Amino acid sequence: MLNRSYRFTHAITRKPGRSITGGLRAVDTGAPDLEMMLNHHAAYIVALKSTGATVVELDASDDFPDSVFVEDTALCLPEGAVVMRPGAPSRLGEAAEMAPHLRALYGQVSEIKGPGFIEGGDILVTEREILVGRSARTDAAGIAELTKLVAPWGHKVREVFTPPGVLHFKTDCSLLDGDTILSTERLAASGCFDNYRVIHTAAGEEAAANSIRFNDIVIMPAGFPGTRDAILAAGFTVQEIGNSECAKLDGGMSCLSLRFTPAR
Repeated sequence: MLNRSYRFTHAITRKPGRSITGGLRAVDTGAPDLEMMLNHHAAYIVALKSTGATVVELDASDDFPDSVFVEDTALCLPEGAVVMRPGAPSRLGEAAEMAPHLRALYGQVSEIKGPGFIEGGDILVTEREILVGRSARTDAAGIAELTKLVAPWGHKVREVFTPPGVLHFKTDCSLLDGDTILSTERLAASGCFDNYRVIHTAAGEEAAANSIRFNDIVIMPAGFPGTRDAILAAGFTVQEIGNSECAKLDGGMSCLSLRFTPAR
């Protein structure tokens, strides 16, 4: 399937709940405004649906404050899905809750059993390979287990490293097409994208790196005009979505959905 790393028929999202104010964060910049987050989340879903995709909208799960960030719970590939084992102990139950929804859509669903940890926010799928960033939430054992699980599906995993102080690998990068990566200067400097065309985020706009290519549009957080203009100049169509409240919890555009074309 051509362009399978950014052309999708489905997405799964989860509505933010009242417990979101207790979500994890590296730095406390204030509690998120739930009403504003709900408005941003609704606009995000509209953007996904505008491409013709089917969006599964799960109810809020107040038992898990961070559960709006569904991407960390699974890796969804054309051949099957892999349920993750999050590195934050408070998030382990989120992955278990996501598993039955994936089994309803996929013929093959595997699980990371441990002892390692791995979160979807550290995984960037390109047309050539699966890049997995070692981070505070993803360790070598988790990457090794994922490598074994996806090998029968013909996928190659390459371990890379997330910059110090950065939560997830995809905090600092996103896929724009089969050959193009949007990246911060600090991550690209590691050489992990040397075989790709790289568009750098504008100075002071590192938070814009967490965008997503979803079918014919690039969905990016609003408020980063330099990066937006660079993406537009490269020939992409951009849809900007407010992200001020998710950003208070270290969340971005990729965190809010699982994107896939399921095989049965």
